[in-house]
Amino acid sequence: MKLIKITQCFCFLSICLSSIVLGAQKDDGFVSIFDGKTLAGWKPVSTDAKDAWVVKDGVIRGDGDKGGRCYLAYEENKKIGNFELKFSYRLTGSKANSGVSIRAVKDPTGKRDFQCYHADLGAIGLGKQVMGAWDFHTPGRKEHRCFRGDRLVIDKNDKPTITPIENGLTEEDIKKGDWNEVHIMARGNHFKFIINGKTSAEFTEHLPKEKRLHAGMIQLQLHNPRMIAEFKDLGLKILD
Repeated sequence: MKLIKITQCFCFLSICLSSIVLGAQKDDGFVSIFDGKTLAGWKPVSTDAKDAWVVKDGVIRGDGDKGGRCYLAYEENKKIGNFELKFSYRLTGSKANSGVSIRAVKDPTGKRDFQCYHADLGAIGLGKQVMGAWDFHTPGRKEHRCFRGDRLVIDKNDKPTITPIENGLTEEDIKKGDWNEVHIMARGNHFKFIINGKTSAEFTEHLPKEKRLHAGMIQLQLHNPRMIAEFKDLGLKILD
């Protein structure tokens, strides 16, 4: 009888612990947004590529051959503005191109699926305009350069000024075919993209508020076929 009760208690404790993995807050304020087992809280937002995203071996795995360019959104209907996001990623494929879109909203112009600011993750060799760059997926306004190594400031008249980042990320800092750690920060009009502890690209925009993106989805991206993108250890800290 005692053995049965102990077993029952152990099972109950295991269920409780597993139920708090997703959404568990760490001492640094980051909350886990991936439970390591399911896509709970995540949803493919490209319906023709819903089979491209799975959980395998404890990581979110995106297969470009099953989706081409497509997105997996965290809490699709939740509008997230100011935050910090940490995760690890691994790419397979010589032309693998992935990334994270932030403040993503449906594009009213129809030119893109979503308007967003996009932190680019690409295979080594694709160049600084891809790996470690910020992209502006913003039809209707200028899509400025903010490549790896760039610190961009956009003034109120949409004029860009670019200065180099000292001791910033280089291709040699990326672990090819292995896990790399990312830290993305978005606060107001300032955005910073860090890989393996080194700043890769950063921008600040002083445009009128109506021309900026203020809140939207966080999305993982697959860009093309013949690639695999994997993500794990996703933690989010909301700053609002």
